[in-house]
Amino acid sequence: MSAVRPAPLVGRTEDLSFIRSFFNDHVVRGAALLLTGEAGVGKTALLDALADDAARREVRVLRARGVQFEADISYAGLNQLLLPLFGEFDILDDGHRDALRVAVGIGSGPTPDRLLTSTAALLLLRVISVETPLLVVVDDLPWLDRATTAVLGFIARRLVGSRVSLVAACRTGSDTFFESSGLTEYRLPPLDDASSAELLASAHPDVAPAVRRRIVAEAHGNPLALVELPTALSREQRTVLTALPAVLPLSERLQTMFASRVAGLPAPTRELLLLAALDGTGDLAPVAAAATGRAVIDELAPAEADRLIEVSAGDRRLSFRHPLIGAAVVAHVTSTAERRRAHRALADALVDQPERRAWHLGEAAAAPDEKVAALLEQAAHLRTRRGDALGAVMALTRAAGLSPAPADKSRRLAEAAYIGTDAGGELVDASRLLAGARAADPTAPDSLHAAAASAFLLINEDGDIDTAHRLLVGAIENGDHGYDAGDDALVDALHSLVLLCSYGGDPALWDPVFAALERLTPEPPDLLWAVAQTFADPARTGPGGLARLDALLAGVGDDPTQVVRIGTAALYPDRLAQVRGPSLRLVEHGRTGTAPVRRQLGAIMQVSLDHYHSGRWEDASRLAGEGLALCEEHGYRFFAWELQYVQAVVAAAQGKPATSDALVADIVRWAVPRGAHGARLLASHAKALGALGGGDFEAAYRHTCAVSPPGVLAPYVPHAMWTALDLVEAAVRTGRTDEAAAHATAMRRSAMPELSARLRMLVLAAEALTTPGERAAELFEEALACVDADKWPFDTARVRLLRGEYLRRRRATKEARGQLLAALESFEALGAGPWAKRAAAELRATGYAGPAVARARSAALTAQELKIAELAAQGLTNKQIAERLFLSHRTIGAHLYQIYPKLGVSTRTALRDALDSVTQEVGD
Repeated sequence: MSAVRPAPLVGRTEDLSFIRSFFNDHVVRGAALLLTGEAGVGKTALLDALADDAARREVRVLRARGVQFEADISYAGLNQLLLPLFGEFDILDDGHRDALRVAVGIGSGPTPDRLLTSTAALLLLRVISVETPLLVVVDDLPWLDRATTAVLGFIARRLVGSRVSLVAACRTGSDTFFESSGLTEYRLPPLDDASSAELLASAHPDVAPAVRRRIVAEAHGNPLALVELPTALSREQRTVLTALPAVLPLSERLQTMFASRVAGLPAPTRELLLLAALDGTGDLAPVAAAATGRAVIDELAPAEADRLIEVSAGDRRLSFRHPLIGAAVVAHVTSTAERRRAHRALADALVDQPERRAWHLGEAAAAPDEKVAALLEQAAHLRTRRGDALGAVMALTRAAGLSPAPADKSRRLAEAAYIGTDAGGELVDASRLLAGARAADPTAPDSLHAAAASAFLLINEDGDIDTAHRLLVGAIENGDHGYDAGDDALVDALHSLVLLCSYGGDPALWDPVFAALERLTPEPPDLLWAVAQTFADPARTGPGGLARLDALLAGVGDDPTQVVRIGTAALYPDRLAQVRGPSLRLVEHGRTGTAPVRRQLGAIMQVSLDHYHSGRWEDASRLAGEGLALCEEHGYRFFAWELQYVQAVVAAAQGKPATSDALVADIVRWAVPRGAHGARLLASHAKALGALGGGDFEAAYRHTCAVSPPGVLAPYVPHAMWTALDLVEAAVRTGRTDEAAAHATAMRRSAMPELSARLRMLVLAAEALTTPGERAAELFEEALACVDADKWPFDTARVRLLRGEYLRRRRATKEARGQLLAALESFEALGAGPWAKRAAAELRATGYAGPAVARARSAALTAQELKIAELAAQGLTNKQIAERLFLSHRTIGAHLYQIYPKLGVSTRTALRDALDSVTQEVGD
């Protein structure tokens, strides 16, 4: 049975690779390496991995570790190192053997000469390595006794030509008797953020994501801190971000490592370090201002001399040399009053920085204080606009704790809960805050923020859209806001209501939205108005919001909430490309933990759709997958369907029906019990697209009619614009000419042509499909002249395909080939397999025999006979083949009657094999 390999170190692949390559390059001539790094950075774990790796390669490993209480015992470290070799000392000559035995304490006699002992140890290692290569591993080098470090230094410089390697580890900047000059040093860096998050999640999977991010930020990539910090947290602190203190507490192990060093400093130095730790910016200016009249640089000198801090007098900066020293300084101050005095001093020093001042005043307050609470609330609003949703939640929570009036406490907790659900991504914390808001003022009705938070939490669990809608509408209609357009809570609630209406997919849900908009005074905010016009029912009201939308797009900015809301307004007028830059920045900020999770998800959804329309399908699917992982991590189960839709529609267009159908089934399974009819409509779009590509026009017609009935663009179903041409094509293919013409008319009479060039192209293409005679050719030409094909490659290729099919039927063979070749090239570039096959089949029907189309045909078959044979071999009925080729089913039967004897078959089931044989013969 093979040995089980240890789990790989997190984030150390490159470090291990470097060290292994260093030693592997010195297999014949020996090598020595000094591994350095800060305390807890993972030196011991790396040494263990190296030792395990060497043992697997049948290298003999000798280990020693410095121990503080043995530091004064000569050769104690050498005793550890050579203990496994005690029985092999006899391979040395008598003089070296006896010297070494005395040195390590297993022989008696006078103390041997240092050079003799060093030479004996070196000889022993070199002789043994002739048979088996050796790796000497030494940890905690500074705690080894002086005699051993001298021997190791001697050995390290004399390994050339041997099969002995040595690696020793010590803390960066530590004092040691080991002479390292001339040796290669490798400084082990901290882990990066991604590896830190992975290690923390592996070691403490029960810690909430937001708390993990806080710990990662505090640990600065130190593995020991990542593993140990959560152990000092209470159960509530491990799951609720707002329960964490301003400075994280240290575990007993961490306190042992750092507390003694802090305790040994002079009191004035500790006071300054406390100010620096609580300030947390590294700027010495507020520390000096808080410590008025003191010689700050001089008083910090003892800490700098002890390598606890590094002071840059030039730019007035202070940095703790280890990420946990600041926490150790705070932990050393057991007096709450002393900490509050420090916070008060910092607040007095930050009068020109209201946000930071408010935070320190909050930490300094010992009793409810409305003035401080109001300052913290203002700071929270600043953080929200900056995209720091979790910081805003913490500020509002602290403000609520300092609020004397129950109504203010309830209102602030409710707003914190709303931000937590709407942006922050911490739903457990939001639920707790919402419960606290109701408990603070149990007789008061829910505030708008409380109602919005409740509605979101409801639909994210097992509640339904209608109930959430009623809850939020009731809060809006019964609120004391006076429909003031400047009331942020009201505007936020209306934006939330817009999304609920969209999810519900029921026109009646929108009535309260427009009723509230009419009552807003002096007028609705531009963004809210634009969203209502272009997102609710854009086929009718969209043009009314375009002017304001275009003005907003001209100055999007980087406020995460604004970016996502403007993107929502830009979706159906096809202006997502104009918000692409800010959206991508928001996605990237989310990846680094500097943007609200819910806003990151919104941006991911919009960028994914933008990628889909612009032909970047793999990017669209990959980004949607990233969003789904975020939904899973943060519990945003309700929003997974939007991202599944992106993946489903991409898979459908690519000809992956199993993948698309599975995603659609997930969407429907989630949407039906919650009344999320809007989600079902999007699922129908994916089904229709897959059916169209596969040539199942009857199914395509059925699915498009589920989005909107023929002859009308369903009100308040904006996606009906995206499936409108699909319905017309499916209706034409299935002989429903009246329905097709009625739907094309509805498209022309809608606002679609005014909203975007792409939608105008679709309208003209639909008219071309339903218009007889030469006018159809003109309409196709007008349609393709509307757009830049590079911006909308899939839609443009589809219209080219339709035009090519039309021209082939009109016997304009040359023109048809040009359109069909362009369509085929686009479909192939996109990876739209079924659509490429359709274009290739049409090309073959024109008699084209160029390299872009497979030559799977026999000389005995005409181009049209070959196409009919291929469709019949795919299992299509005569009626289905007739619909696709615009022929009667009797004509198809007659063709098949002639095809069978030409291919030497007598049944439909034998067609596939016969065609495969013909293809092989042609290929040969």
